[in-house]
Amino acid sequence: MKNHHIAVLPGDGIGPEVTAAAVAVLQAACPDQLTFTEQAVGAAEFLRSGTPLPEAAFEACEKADAVLLGAMGLPHVRWPDGREMTPQIDLRERLDLYAGPRPIKLYSEHDSPLKGYGPGDIDFTIIRENTEGLFSARGSTQPDDRSSATDTLHLTRKGCERICRYAFEEAVRRDRPNQKVTLVDKANVLPSMVFFREIFDTVAQEFPTITTEHIYVDAAALFLVQRPESFDVIVTENMFGDILSDLAAGIVGGMGMAPSGDIGENCAVFQPSHGTAPDIAGQGKANPIGTILSAALMLEWLGETKTATRIENAIRQTLSNPQNRAADLQGTKSTQELTQLIISHL
Repeated sequence: MKNHHIAVLPGDGIGPEVTAAAVAVLQAACPDQLTFTEQAVGAAEFLRSGTPLPEAAFEACEKADAVLLGAMGLPHVRWPDGREMTPQIDLRERLDLYAGPRPIKLYSEHDSPLKGYGPGDIDFTIIRENTEGLFSARGSTQPDDRSSATDTLHLTRKGCERICRYAFEEAVRRDRPNQKVTLVDKANVLPSMVFFREIFDTVAQEFPTITTEHIYVDAAALFLVQRPESFDVIVTENMFGDILSDLAAGIVGGMGMAPSGDIGENCAVFQPSHGTAPDIAGQGKANPIGTILSAALMLEWLGETKTATRIENAIRQTLSNPQNRAADLQGTKSTQELTQLIISHL
């Protein structure tokens, strides 16, 4: 392995607990190749300093080889207009982390609410466009009289082309027997989605060996439950990706099992898909697996594929015992106990 510098942003709620677990696994898997620098970012940092994303922390993320993030935001800490603080989205936009891969993989039949699915039967990736779409309207100004509210779904040719190309390249990288990229849109209603679909079809011509399909977002929600095994790579707009990622996580055990990345040309942030869960913070109940899988995804992005595979295999071995579960999966193992079990399997 090469030496890599990782900026660690523990964040709020259970963020520090699951991040510490992931760092412990990384240190066990590659003790001499990673250095970590911790930065204070999030709602708690806002209460302390007046900003959820201090400039020094942002600069540290820019300089790092990769960023490992826990979870950010607290329901009671909001901007004057009522929105929660989401510095993780600020990072995506300021660093142009346009691609949001959300791997969805079932490791044990005990964790899926769907009947008849075992390890490996569900294995696909959602590629969420991260910097445009409906989320790009989050800073818009609304009428003072509160007589209406408008959010604009904004897509550009550049943004659509690069996220579609990323999705096809991900299908090539995954190298499954039946490579397929599915575009999830709402092209039967929205002109912006017709635009997205046209660009998707154009990019698809660069990858003639990969099968393509188009599915409306409402139908995609249905098919993710009815036939999740039929998907390989899904690419979709920001808001659609946000919603479908949670549904997809639910079919493999929940948010505690779901890793994610926010990837740009030169920088990348890796974090679990779950939130800060302040109701269980500090109790040792948080499931660290989503964060540990995110750390493995980070190593893969850094080119350390063998070590990433070792970590995923250790998680797979740990989960082969149905008793090795955190509270979110009706288990009794603490955050630290699950972490130590994973380390023992390395």
